[in-house]
Amino acid sequence: MAKPKIAYVCASCGAQSVKWQGQCPDCDAWNTLEMLSIPAGGRERPAGQAAPAFVAQVTDDEELRFPTGFGEFDRVLGGGLVPGSVVLLGGDPGVGKSTLLQQVAARLPGELAVCYASGEESLRQIAERSRRLGLGESGLRLLADTSLDNILEQIAIAAARVVVIDSIQTMVNEALSSAPGSVAQLRECVGRIVQFAKQRDVAVFLIGHVTKEGAIAGPRVVEHMVDTVLYFENDPASRYTIVRAVKNRFGASSEMGVFAMTENGFREVRNPSAIFLTGELQQNPGSLVSVAWEGSRPLLVEIQALVADGASNYPKRVAQGFDQSRLALLVAVMQRHAGISLANDDIFVNVVGGLRISETAADLPVLLSVVSSLRDRACSERLVAFGEVGLAGEVRPVRFGTERLAEAGKQGYTKAIVSKANVPKRAPAGMDIIAVSRITDALEHAFD
Repeated sequence: MAKPKIAYVCASCGAQSVKWQGQCPDCDAWNTLEMLSIPAGGRERPAGQAAPAFVAQVTDDEELRFPTGFGEFDRVLGGGLVPGSVVLLGGDPGVGKSTLLQQVAARLPGELAVCYASGEESLRQIAERSRRLGLGESGLRLLADTSLDNILEQIAIAAARVVVIDSIQTMVNEALSSAPGSVAQLRECVGRIVQFAKQRDVAVFLIGHVTKEGAIAGPRVVEHMVDTVLYFENDPASRYTIVRAVKNRFGASSEMGVFAMTENGFREVRNPSAIFLTGELQQNPGSLVSVAWEGSRPLLVEIQALVADGASNYPKRVAQGFDQSRLALLVAVMQRHAGISLANDDIFVNVVGGLRISETAADLPVLLSVVSSLRDRACSERLVAFGEVGLAGEVRPVRFGTERLAEAGKQGYTKAIVSKANVPKRAPAGMDIIAVSRITDALEHAFD
């Protein structure tokens, strides 16, 4: 009997090597090569090999999507669940991954056969959670097993159109001798699931564990193999949870959905702007409302800043939900072009609600909130601001300016400070648009 072959796979990029090395030759990551045992007979050829087809022979059903019962989750998926797609959902332990997908599985159209396969819980545990969520009467099929071969066989027998696998790290391909969750098992299991989903037009949800850094455990190639990658983001002090798409072949890759955890499971939040605001239109010193763009919609967020006397020779620049290096850049621009020196002060910036803003539209509101805290003077009431700040002290335009202003007007704000290039031809009713080109102009109008 021939001995199995040995290879080494990088857990970061998925590259293979014939011998172990301290550094991956492809991505230059250190200590990421893990041993992979390959059976001597090679991989088994799946039954029913695919044959090439002409474009005209492919049916035009790309717009067919299944509603999940949650409008926010449909938004994150790009408009609904696509048949044949593989969706990978990751998040911290206990954040609610299994709860959300069990609710989604129960809310899918009744004519769809749905199977929930778990390698972590027994059938009794899954059934008890279903009853607790009020889903006991659903036609959801349950399966408790870790053998991928048996799960795929049972899915084919039941003719299921949607499958939930909880979790991918517990699945085992019996052709491999490695332990569940290893690089070899993850690569092979995900590869077989993707092939099964594409050939049979079955939509698959995969629940994945995450590392202490927050990334999905396993080789990075797993995320490349699936169609959609979703992450749970939540603040332990808040009951609100954000599901964000970091990869999506069927929609925007930066889309997000907001959910609230209740006694009966997750409930979607249809107006996310309301949960990130205090509910008061009156401003406080060091606080200003901005309009961020998340995925395909505007979102009002409150930005708070605190300027305090430095307690040491090394002033602090701390930012939560905002790029910390960007904060240091804005402080330098203020000193150079506005004559405001904060060299001896500690500066703290926070985006309320645990939201993280990665776009440059938050530059101007962060700058104004810092100055507001420094002067201990509140900005004008019912004021919003957004815009990118350049190194020369200029205020640059950002995308979707008209849509941002319209959302601010719906939430009751009547004054906005934006770049001249973001001034719409027709301002929203009841809103005063102030166009600025320099940060000094913005500082002059923010405290009227």
